Amino acid sequence: MGQNLPRSITSALQFDNGSAIGISNRWINGQYCSILTPVGIVGCGIYDMKVPAEFNQALAVAQGTPEVPLVDPEDLLDAEIVRCTPRAESMGICPGMSGREAVELMLLASREESVE
Repeated sequence: MGQNLPRSITSALQFDNGSAIGISNRWINGQYCSILTPVGIVGCGIYDMKVPAEFNQALAVAQGTPEVPLVDPEDLLDAEIVRCTPRAESMGICPGMSGREAVELMLLASREESVE
């Protein structure tokens, strides 16, 4: 397995409110994934809240477990958001919703921001 690592994959993902970029990075004994929207990120538990909050960035985080890790961006879609920055909260994102719901709200917010 280690011979195929490190590995980085990006993919286009389509949602009701637009498109986003799915990202997966893997290395020996580790990985992280995220979904990048025009206004923020829905990511796995590797992301810290402190810096994004200080810079008024929208970040919503879902957390896997060692038994069920979040490896690919698609894994985030059904995962439960466990924390988010104030900017993400201003978009209607809150703990308990799915990653898909968080992405859709970010995409909706990006359409509203582009109109202003």
